[in-house]
Amino acid sequence: MATTKPKNYFYALGRRKSVTARARLMTGKGSITINSKPAEEYFANSTQLLYEINQPFNVLEQNGKYDVTVVVSGGGMSGQAIAIRLAISKALVLINEDFKQTLRRADLLGRDPREKERKKYGLKGARKQRQFTKR
Repeated sequence: MATTKPKNYFYALGRRKSVTARARLMTGKGSITINSKPAEEYFANSTQLLYEINQPFNVLEQNGKYDVTVVVSGGGMSGQAIAIRLAISKALVLINEDFKQTLRRADLLGRDPREKERKKYGLKGARKQRQFTKR
């Protein structure tokens, strides 16, 4: 008979454009790992994106209390950071329901619904057309 060990993490999914971020939160010292790299190494050239990821912890004053492991795929760096932020926010709400109102007020729980518009046949892109010639 297989024994299942108790779940000691909180899981949430965040999306933005074509990005999917799956985050796991565990109690710990505050390390953030993205695709098995430290966040500082993954977003090496942008302190803005690192700030974006830590925003849910900053708003709730929970810095250094949770370890985060994230698996993210698709999109660009900015979209990935926003998807990770949403996943972390959702996981924090699972940990404590009281965080929901604070995160909602800080606008961290809403998913940005904008997606890339598909290309239409007969056009060069989604909306770009040939230049119109009058004569």
